[in-house]
Amino acid sequence: MNPARVGQTGRVIDPRFVYLAAVISVIGAAGYIRDTVRGVSTPNRVTWGLWGVEGVLAFVVELQQHVGLAALMTLMFGLIPLSIVAVSFGHHHGVWRMGPFDVLCGALSLAGIAFWALVHEPTVALISFVVADQLAGLPTIRKSWLVPSSETAWTFFTGVINTAITIMSLRHFTTGGALFPGAILLTDLVIWSLVAFNIGPRVRGERTVIGAT
Repeated sequence: MNPARVGQTGRVIDPRFVYLAAVISVIGAAGYIRDTVRGVSTPNRVTWGLWGVEGVLAFVVELQQHVGLAALMTLMFGLIPLSIVAVSFGHHHGVWRMGPFDVLCGALSLAGIAFWALVHEPTVALISFVVADQLAGLPTIRKSWLVPSSETAWTFFTGVINTAITIMSLRHFTTGGALFPGAILLTDLVIWSLVAFNIGPRVRGERTVIGAT
């Protein structure tokens, strides 16, 4: 991909802030892994597994595009979800039970990744990749609406911070460099809001929230 530059042509902050973003990312992931081990958080393997695959693929592409230090954060977008999935297999009490909706979103996300790999139009490929990432996040968004207590709000809050730092540290503000982390920022913001403010149960008028396994 070699998308045309849009908007600003320089960084907002020093690219070395990406190291700070990586540290914050690890702290956020540690909290989620801790809660998964305890059975407090129940990760949806469809979401986290596909987020991991997509993060690693995006990292490879960014290396080819010479994105710079911002690619480090993209690698974290891949390694952290894969770590959470790996931990979940050792703690079966801390896994969300998947249903037809999760499987459908996973299948559509995989189709989007396949389309991204095959299409030769850079802009179309980028959009299909981002759509695939958003589809992968839908099961966890739905879960956060239904049972917010099954997620760790802090992890997604740190995700918002990480992606914001990543975007501001880009060497050049381009569609190719900003769209993927921007989409992640939006997804993390939605999930964090649903979990932190208990929005689903409040809207439904529920007094208590029962966890799921």
